[in-house]
Amino acid sequence: MKWMLGAVALSLSVLLSGCSSDYVMATKDGKMIMTDGKPTIDKETGLVKYTDQSGHEIQINGDEISSIVER
Repeated sequence: MKWMLGAVALSLSVLLSGCSSDYVMATKDGKMIMTDGKPTIDKETGLVKYTDQSGHEIQINGDEISSIVER
């Protein structure tokens, strides 16, 4: 019975972790920005919008970003 409970808990944690991927953005000045979910790029303004680990929505100029990689 205990192993079934463990298996169910493990399955739920795997399913929930797959819902939202975290990304790492590297800036040209060497900073690493961790995001909660995939950043979006506004093609008109060139701004990259992302949600930080604290849940705040932030925008940064796309020219400052050197790469965006999924964790």
